Amino acid sequence: MDRKEHWQNIYTSKQLDEVSWYQPTPKTSLEQITKHCKDKNVAIIDVGGGDSFLVDNLLTLGYTNITVLDISEAAINRAKERLAEKANKVKWIVEDVTLFNPTEKYDYWHDRAVFHFLTDKKDVKSYLNLVNNTVNKNGKMTIATFSENGPKKCSGIEIQQYSTESLTTTFNQHFKLVESFYIDHPTPFDTTQNFVFCTFEYLS
Repeated sequence: MDRKEHWQNIYTSKQLDEVSWYQPTPKTSLEQITKHCKDKNVAIIDVGGGDSFLVDNLLTLGYTNITVLDISEAAINRAKERLAEKANKVKWIVEDVTLFNPTEKYDYWHDRAVFHFLTDKKDVKSYLNLVNNTVNKNGKMTIATFSENGPKKCSGIEIQQYSTESLTTTFNQHFKLVESFYIDHPTPFDTTQNFVFCTFEYLS
């Protein structure tokens, strides 16, 4: 399967509220970012941000240094169109995260439902190398994936389920767990998806 082609097709064939990850207000992610980023000038990256409303809310809250990365150009273009002139305040990157070669470091790395799509060990290793070299010392990282009680597939693709323990073990080379919790995400289709959210601090 061509990942880029798959996601480009999703974002060109489905409306904003026709995908399971749709959130009019991404409350949990916002709570984590506002809790751990008191300085609104810190560098924040939303990995797999697509056309999520997270960036809209961060701009409204006064955050000034936001990057959104997504594999789908269509998703990013939809977000740009929605934000209109405000889109100029955001750095937009169209790239597969496993191929991402950043030119800057970040104080806060946010990933809601990208990491669990990486089921190949090579892709997981690429992701680990990326965050280990891209998050600033004492920076924070929130990873949210389907839990062991969540779905086994998303958008027709098999995913890797995680628990607090397995995510902590995965990232323990340079990251220390700060907090974790489980939460049910209600989809537009009247179903729920159980997520595990883990926020880490980069130590070295």
